Amino acid sequence: MEERGGGPPVNDENCQAPSLLILDVDETLLFASEKRLAHPAHFRAGEYYVYLRPGLHEFLQACARRYRLAVWSSAGADYLAIVRAHGFPAGIELEFIWSGQRCVRRYDPEWRETYDVKDLRKVKRRGYDLARTLIVDDTPKKCERNYGNAIYVPEFRGDPADDALPRLSAYLETLADVSDVRRLEKRRWRAHY
Repeated sequence: MEERGGGPPVNDENCQAPSLLILDVDETLLFASEKRLAHPAHFRAGEYYVYLRPGLHEFLQACARRYRLAVWSSAGADYLAIVRAHGFPAGIELEFIWSGQRCVRRYDPEWRETYDVKDLRKVKRRGYDLARTLIVDDTPKKCERNYGNAIYVPEFRGDPADDALPRLSAYLETLADVSDVRRLEKRRWRAHY
């Protein structure tokens, strides 16, 4: 599934569409490893053992009540289809699922490496209002063109005691009706939730 048809709902003067919440996958919602961890994996995706971040299903269900949800990952489309089928609870609708093909490739001369950037201008071209768009990622570099829309979560490496998603869910609840999320300081959200 690359994307759902129809695009964003049309706003009228009395009805404001829910904000768009774009979620990264690897190290944000789950951890995939070629090696098994000490506890059982939730499922396999090819040669990877996949471990869902604790509270993922509850997090997605809570967010779906207040936001339009989407996925944007640097991973490949085939892998994302497996993650969607086995990692997301039934009934969760996604506006779109974008793979690494939608990312912009950048070069870091200091580190002499390329990296992916998720440029939200691509989302805006689809009709979504960036004032009401949030992107959750564990890698700030990937959101460098839209830092005002970004919420950074700590990298998830499979720890079964991780509590980031319940805390993030509580924080996102406070942002659901904000008219312009870009104006809010979001970098220190974890200090309060």
